[in-house]
Amino acid sequence: MLLKTCINERNIQIEVSPTERLIDLLRNPLQLTGTKEGCAEGECGSCTVLLDGRPVNACLVLAAQVNGRKVQTVEGLSTHQDLSLLQQMFVAHGAIQCGFCTPGMLMAASSLLAQKPDPTDEEIRQALAGNLCRCTGYTSIIDAVRATAAAMREGQNA
Repeated sequence: MLLKTCINERNIQIEVSPTERLIDLLRNPLQLTGTKEGCAEGECGSCTVLLDGRPVNACLVLAAQVNGRKVQTVEGLSTHQDLSLLQQMFVAHGAIQCGFCTPGMLMAASSLLAQKPDPTDEEIRQALAGNLCRCTGYTSIIDAVRATAAAMREGQNA
């Protein structure tokens, strides 16, 4: 089937199989390899992307389901080779260890901050609850999201 979608602000038309998963479309023909496949069951969150601004597990979404919709991957967070404020805060707060969960964490946090620019720690924890990290213990990730929210209040862009 012919899929027409917008990925990272770029209109895409591509032939896909009715059974092709979104993660496979992103990683293989489109070469958007920032989205990681961890469990392939929707449990780890490493494949989190935004679909119409909401976090979804790309391993559980069929490519055909994004027809006519907007998708944002971790590659869509940065502009012109510059890291987004959220990405910068992840680096500054040591929220990146092995990096495997980082794209999913960034996308979940990005969605949260777009909806709630001043989230509480509990709201941050809830937003990240579907994303597993085996390295950081989550404290540095929560600190990075909190710092991003504070910087946004001071007028910086996420």
